[in-house]
Amino acid sequence: QVQLVESGGGLVQAGGSLRLSCTASGRTFSTYPMGWFRQAPGKEREFVAAIKWSGGSTYYATSVKGRFTISRDNAKNTVYLRMNSLKPEDTALYYCAAVKPGYGITWSSKSGDYDYWGQGTQVTVSS
Repeated sequence: QVQLVESGGGLVQAGGSLRLSCTASGRTFSTYPMGWFRQAPGKEREFVAAIKWSGGSTYYATSVKGRFTISRDNAKNTVYLRMNSLKPEDTALYYCAAVKPGYGITWSSKSGDYDYWGQGTQVTVSS
């Protein structure tokens, strides 16, 4: 079982930056592919970014590519999402999620592939 806790959300002006953190419990964090998703009011949850267990490969939604960076520090059981050049349309509740290893999924953009979810951290971008 893995528990995920997000932090770092807040209110920022358009063009600003934030760094989200997601800290995981458990000693096997380094084996879990991780992802970030977001959900705006009235919209479905959408993929933002994902990273393989080793951190060697990263993947992004088209809407955030070039502005957001996902990374991980396995020694700290933490995955990060650095968000630059924020736009009002980035406003959402941001979730981190983990894929249970051993089932052949090295990364995914599909929320259904993720087994563990945090409670979310709110990001609000004002215009």
